[in-house]
Amino acid sequence: MTYTPRDIAGLVAVITGATSGIGKETARLLVSLGCKVVINARGKDRLEELVQELGSDNTAYVAGDCADPAVARQISHLALEKFGKIDIVIPNAGIGMYGSILDYSDDQISQMLRTNIDSTIHIIRAALPAMIESGFGDIVIVASVAGFQSAANQAVYSGTKHAQVGIAAALDRELREKGVRVALICPAGVATEFAMGTGRTAGMEKLATYLKPEDVAHQIVHILQQPKTVRTFIWTLWSMNQQS
Repeated sequence: MTYTPRDIAGLVAVITGATSGIGKETARLLVSLGCKVVINARGKDRLEELVQELGSDNTAYVAGDCADPAVARQISHLALEKFGKIDIVIPNAGIGMYGSILDYSDDQISQMLRTNIDSTIHIIRAALPAMIESGFGDIVIVASVAGFQSAANQAVYSGTKHAQVGIAAALDRELREKGVRVALICPAGVATEFAMGTGRTAGMEKLATYLKPEDVAHQIVHILQQPKTVRTFIWTLWSMNQQS
């Protein structure tokens, strides 16, 4: 018997951190499969470029910091206003700063906590009522393998990723009976703009050994294409050249 993935054409997705890397490639892939997407990031110019690429019939955007509850609600309101529903939420916004816990300013540390933890919570809070009302939906939180294994010089970053793991685990238990699935996708290093200038440098040779953002995007889609009778939770990814 042939196993047929779930057809996700026509579903509406909200993606944060969508102007580069994993978020951008996920938006591209979902639209190619017939989904509608509402994208968010801080940079308006990049958002407009992606909407132009993917088409305004398929895509809409809200520029701003989704760690702000008002911005998160604006994103969800736009999805409902333009596309009529929210089926998928992908909290992907995140930043990394590698180094000693003493290496960065108070403001930089607060920004990492806010971007990685607060934005995850608030975009889910904003979108979830519509998903619960419909009895249908998927939340795919983009975290990191750092949420399970902490390395030296990653104390704050790893702490934020451990927080995402805890958030996802509780939500999985809370929302399953309401028809909303929760999955946690945890890649190792991905060759993106992530942490440039705060632990990575452009052109560093190690980046060539990392996962590609397309690898993670395809895994997110694979999760979404599972039949609704199936629920999986933790997905970890490494390239063939990375140590697990």
